[in-house]
Amino acid sequence: MPRPFVAYLRVYEPLSALDAPLADQVRKALEDGALSRADVGARERELWLRSQLARPRRLLPGERSDGSVSPDAPFDVMTISPAEVPGEVGPGPLVCPLDLRPRSAAALVGFLATATGPLREEAVAVEPETIRSRASAVMAELTAGAVHVISTTWTVPLPWFALVEPETRRVVPAPKDDPERQVSWRVSMPDARARVARAHRVVAGSLGEAGPAKVLADTGRWLDHFAPDSAVELDYGGLVQLIDDQDLLEDSSATDVNAIVDALEAGDAEEVALRYERLREFWGELARRERHG
Repeated sequence: MPRPFVAYLRVYEPLSALDAPLADQVRKALEDGALSRADVGARERELWLRSQLARPRRLLPGERSDGSVSPDAPFDVMTISPAEVPGEVGPGPLVCPLDLRPRSAAALVGFLATATGPLREEAVAVEPETIRSRASAVMAELTAGAVHVISTTWTVPLPWFALVEPETRRVVPAPKDDPERQVSWRVSMPDARARVARAHRVVAGSLGEAGPAKVLADTGRWLDHFAPDSAVELDYGGLVQLIDDQDLLEDSSATDVNAIVDALEAGDAEEVALRYERLREFWGELARRERHG
């Protein structure tokens, strides 16, 4: 079975920056063994399916039927070394709790906002107001006030590329069915914040506050929840299963997005159009696969 076609933006904080209850959970998870990036998609799918196949069905992973947190709810964490990140971060270890329960709650709220009535009624047998109330309560449990991971299916929001330095891309061109196959970038939190702030200023000044500028503003506010000596990772995740080796190696998305920001600042409309067409061609192919299977 292929891994889920999900891409990720993650924050890894120093363990020393976490509040005591969360730090204790993370230490226990590290003793049991951190989750590798190759296993993330399959693990999250397994936990979600387990919650939906339970009788009675659970609204969120890691819950009892009454909505309280199960005492044996899984708590997964990823970790990287500061040496794996350009710039000043740490001290190590840098840890990223997967926050699956609150992320699932946020995803359900998003589903309610976008799904049609019949689909919503078939997929979720709980009143929308109950879901929104439960989601708010779950999100309130986060000590940082935000999840450490945000994700998207079938694509990467183009504004996310403004956070990273194109030259720091890591590519592992393993076979498509090999979970080690990857494309990712890592950046220090100060650099990520500076880059997103500059991109937002330029894009909002040229195109207005909607669309890409809103994504940049929301991303900047999300980053502000975390310790300044953290690291940020942009990971194509399971999307690499959909991209051929040559296209993977020649992908210039981060370069193109950063060039668009420069061109907008310089008022070079021709360069903006050229770079955007390249991005549209690359990511449009994945969009077509989502629509047509």
